Amino acid sequence: MTATTQQKKGDEIDEVWLAEHNPVYTLGHAAKEENIFLKNDIPIIRSDRGGQVTYHSHGQLMIYFLLNLRRLRWGPKKLICELEQLIIDLLSHYGISSKRISGAPGIYVENKKIASVGLKITKGHCYHGISLNVDMDTKPFENIITCGIESLEVTQVSDIADISMNQIKVDLIKILKLRNSEAA
Repeated sequence: MTATTQQKKGDEIDEVWLAEHNPVYTLGHAAKEENIFLKNDIPIIRSDRGGQVTYHSHGQLMIYFLLNLRRLRWGPKKLICELEQLIIDLLSHYGISSKRISGAPGIYVENKKIASVGLKITKGHCYHGISLNVDMDTKPFENIITCGIESLEVTQVSDIADISMNQIKVDLIKILKLRNSEAA
């Protein structure tokens, strides 16, 4: 993502990358390693994204956004709001009521975090994005101060509804295409 973003001249199309990762703890550029209580065999990687420590694994959908913010005329707050709204709309499609919590970026269901936001903005472009917990082992979250918030609990789609990762990807792409056509 870093290399792709650094090569952009400004006229390229925006990109969205979908991925799942092998188990890994990631720390934002200013995160503190002491927010990981138990060092185990899960790798710890420092990233250039914003945010604190979080956990990624199979069953969590990573949605990476490589966007030209100047062309969109979005600042950081607008970007975060748009990405959070995307997840709120996606979850609503499945009858899952979710919300933002002031001062704690991400999306929450019954005050448990279901999606985290971590971004990097450079030269008018952003990269990194959102992690949506779909159907993963959430136990490793117990070993960290998730997103720098004491006693923050996490949840996932599979705790609430029976929706496959593939279906979520299909529906997410539909929502993104619809938004893109409305913006054009």
